[in-house]
Amino acid sequence: MPSALDLRLETAYNLITGPGGPIEVGSVERFGRPLPFITNAPTNLADYVAYFCTLHGDATFLVEGDERLSFAQVHAGARKVAAALIDGHGVQRGDRVAIAMRNANAWCVTYLGVLLAGGCATLLNGWWQGAELAAGIEDAEATLVIADLPRAARLGEPGVKHGAKLIALDIAQPLDAALAPITDAGGGADTALPVLTGQDLATILFTSGSTGQSKGAYSRHEAVVQAIFNYVTQTASIVHLLTEDGLMSDAQPATLICTPLFHVTAEIPVFLQSLAIGRKLVLMPKWSADEAMRLIQDEKVNYFVGVPLMSYEILISPNRKIYDLSTCKSYAGGGAPRPPEHVRRLATEMGDGKPLLGYGLTETNAVGCGIINENYLEKPLSTGPASKPLVDLAILDDNGAELPQGGVGEVCIRSVCNFEGYWNNPEATKAAIFDNGYFRSGDLGYVDADGYLFIVDRKKDIIIRGGENISCQEVEAAIYEHPETNECAVFGLPDERLGEVVGAVIWMQPGSSVTAEDMTAFLGQRLAPYKVPLRTWMSNDALPKLGSEKIDKVSLRARYREQYAVEVVA
Repeated sequence: MPSALDLRLETAYNLITGPGGPIEVGSVERFGRPLPFITNAPTNLADYVAYFCTLHGDATFLVEGDERLSFAQVHAGARKVAAALIDGHGVQRGDRVAIAMRNANAWCVTYLGVLLAGGCATLLNGWWQGAELAAGIEDAEATLVIADLPRAARLGEPGVKHGAKLIALDIAQPLDAALAPITDAGGGADTALPVLTGQDLATILFTSGSTGQSKGAYSRHEAVVQAIFNYVTQTASIVHLLTEDGLMSDAQPATLICTPLFHVTAEIPVFLQSLAIGRKLVLMPKWSADEAMRLIQDEKVNYFVGVPLMSYEILISPNRKIYDLSTCKSYAGGGAPRPPEHVRRLATEMGDGKPLLGYGLTETNAVGCGIINENYLEKPLSTGPASKPLVDLAILDDNGAELPQGGVGEVCIRSVCNFEGYWNNPEATKAAIFDNGYFRSGDLGYVDADGYLFIVDRKKDIIIRGGENISCQEVEAAIYEHPETNECAVFGLPDERLGEVVGAVIWMQPGSSVTAEDMTAFLGQRLAPYKVPLRTWMSNDALPKLGSEKIDKVSLRARYREQYAVEVVA
């Protein structure tokens, strides 16, 4: 039975996307069938950025520390970067330009500049170590990499090799000085920028799955723009309800960016959508609950989004009473589920602020499902219904056949927002997309009678630590790099704060004196810190096997999770 909120949202959607509405929904042929398509959206990101930066002009767009940039200033900076990339650095249409930085104004302007130049913004995980960064550069065949000083240093470590030209930026400097290593190379106002289409290559984002090494998911401009406008439709519908209820503020909307911009959630629904809705973005270089609360108060942030543990840390902070958080009406989460108790507490203990949850993937350009306010409180284990107007959600079996309502199968999403494929990896692309266009998420779930999705398990052998996907196989591969390793198994351990942390059990060669602490130090040189096992057990015997001679990870995971639970209590 649809809730009262569902019915109101449906009415709002129909007004916004119906005849004469601001967002026109038609169709386009894909996979031999018509798919919903927003017909009055720009065809490409360059036109999208130019239009909305002009529309919002002098309004504040980016805030980082003491530096505040308007929409017009951001566009001017991006155009200057684009001209320099073309005339000074030889970037041509479709070239992959890698970005490796922490969140900063310079990241945002560089990203937009790459797009305006016709390049493909290739977003490297800022937590990667040197070898991981180099692997991403090589995988995407990037010709140029723009990095902040710490990541540039990682790429310069002994033994780290890649074929791209490196530009290092000191992003602690004001924007113009920070970007000087790019812009001083040439280009200017008379540099001709390419006229882009929806089919031009736009982005590559990296995703961890069950196959170890991260894969580069590439998307065209059309898919990214359509994903943005799918989110704009959601936002417009909520604004419509707030206006009806007399609760819509005339203050500029403002959001805190505390998740990495190289993640699709921060990139599309937060950063890129903000151009359309004139939203101010307040950047946090590093997560801190106290700093987040200060910024919410000082910048009058009305929308918070992060991995669920972030809003929970605000909720339980003993310092929360010090700050005025009254402007913040929404605490959105993504990347991992929230325990129902956290949903209840957020709904009842944060004043007018209410919890929200989104479900999307890198490969779907962040679109998928969403659940808000009283619907979330009523169904806290759900990720909500498919997001309108573009998402087609289905629960399919391994052959691509749809299961009956309530049946548990693989969560699959089809829309014009989906990625094109994995760069230079046609086998992985074919395995991830059914012939009828459904992307296979690797998550197992079911849809209830109201159309709400419930995720029950994961097919992919990954660990989700605070919203970060970690490939077990990648960590195992790093453990096997140690010359004395015989066998290992990596799995997730439950963690109240992060959801999961990495655990490992290792059987070393006879006579080895390597300790768990030694292995932690060894892995710390090869993996990003969040991937290094928090708890490592050194086994005296060979690991148990299945009849196929594969390591019996299911029994190992159950055994060591139980042991870990006892240790945590103790």
